[in-house]
Formats: sequence, structure tokens, C-alpha cells
Amino acid sequence: MSDLTIRELHELDELQSVFALFGEIWGAAPGSEPITVELMRALSHAGNYIAGAYRQGRLVAATAAFFGSPVGESMHSHVTGALPGHAGGFALKLHQREWALARGLTRITWTYDPLIRRNAYFNLAKLGGRPAEYLQTFYGTMDDAINGGDDTDRVLVAWDLNDPHVVAAARSTPIPVPVPADARHALYERDSLPVLGRTDGDTLLVDVPADIEALRRTDPGAAKAWRLALREVLGGLLADGAHVTGFHNKTSYVVARGTSA
Repeated sequence: MSDLTIRELHELDELQSVFALFGEIWGAAPGSEPITVELMRALSHAGNYIAGAYRQGRLVAATAAFFGSPVGESMHSHVTGALPGHAGGFALKLHQREWALARGLTRITWTYDPLIRRNAYFNLAKLGGRPAEYLQTFYGTMDDAINGGDDTDRVLVAWDLNDPHVVAAARSTPIPVPVPADARHALYERDSLPVLGRTDGDTLLVDVPADIEALRRTDPGAAKAWRLALREVLGGLLADGAHVTGFHNKTSYVVARGTSA
């Protein structure tokens, strides 16, 4: 990341570049982009966080966040997009964390699609975030290259900036998540389809498919089955008070019953 330049963005031409980058990443139709130039301009002018990561003068990642509740303690990171192969997303999150800490904030939240493996790994294993809530169809239907018209179920991640897992992740030394030998698979894959397992153990593993975005294109029925199964299993466990403690082997949520994350 040493050749990346991270800076806050305020000017219209900078924000237009962010808009273009997000359009490239999401492939959204006109009018359905994740955020507009005008809204970024207003957020930035009001003192919120809009930042970009540059490599050799090229914008490779960007993020937009705003102050949230509880007031004076939290910020919500609404959208972050990064081109692959530049480590811009991780660099931006570290910059975002330092920016928030400098303003007395202790928590950053954001949402992500819990079916996308790489995002689950990035948010939970690499950054040390922890799911706080399962949100069904949070944004309605989004027909872009990433969401493909699927229901927009999301997990709300809480990134407690002084938590030992987060501090270790910021130093690029993430803390391993223990998985006991008697952990049970509550959801697993067979022939590209989800299979419901047992949910009565103390530690449960909840698998997600290798590439849900490709599955949405090649087998929409299987993709829908995964959405409903994960909603039932992971969403149900979180609603019942279970805690996700990490993401194991880049494939599975680790869920503990009756244990704080």
C-alpha cells in the first residue's frame, strides 16, 4: 500500500471521478447509481467523510460516509468501491478509522451482502468487524451487475475501532477465530444448492457459495435458494441472540450461541 495516496475529496471534479468509478464497479443503469455527485458534494461540505485512494494518479477506490447515531460516537460508511488488485479498499478503511478516531468516534458501521464470500472475508476476517443485525431486502430490488435483481438482504457490520480484533487487523495481524472440533454445519453446499443442517450446537458454521454473482447469472433459481436459506439460518440465528465471531477458511460464518462476539 506504500504507493497509494489517500486523501479526502471535496471538489466537483474529484467527486465526478468517484461517481464514474462507482459506475464502473457496479455497472448500474442511469439513475440507479449507489450515490450521486450532488449528495457527495453536500455530505463533504457538511463535514462528512468522502475519500479516495490513488495509484499513480489514478483513482482506484473511494468511499462515502456520514455521521450516525449515537451522535458523537458513530459514523455510517454508506458506500465503498475498489478496483481489484490495488489494495485500495483496505487502505481506505484504515484511513477512515484514523479519521474517525481523530474526531472522537468509536464505531463505524456499514452494510454488505452476506452471500458474497470475498466481502464477508474482508469485513470480518481482514478488518475485524462483527455483524450486528441481519436486514431483509434493505435497499429493495437493485438490478445492477453486482446485485443482479436479487433481494438486497444485508448484514450491518459494527466496526468497534478500539476492539482488540480491529486493532490487530489494522496492524495486519488479525486474530484467528477458534473453531471447535464439535462445530456443526447449520448451512452447507451440495451440488451448488444450500442444504440446511442442525442449529442446536454451541458453535455453528454457516457456509456461503463460492461465487453468488456468477450463480445469479447462470442459475437464478439456485441463487434465490441461497438467499432464502441464508436469511432463514443466519438471519434467524442473529435474531435469536447468537453472535458471529468471524469468517472461517474464507467459506463459513462462525456463529456462537450465548457468547459475546
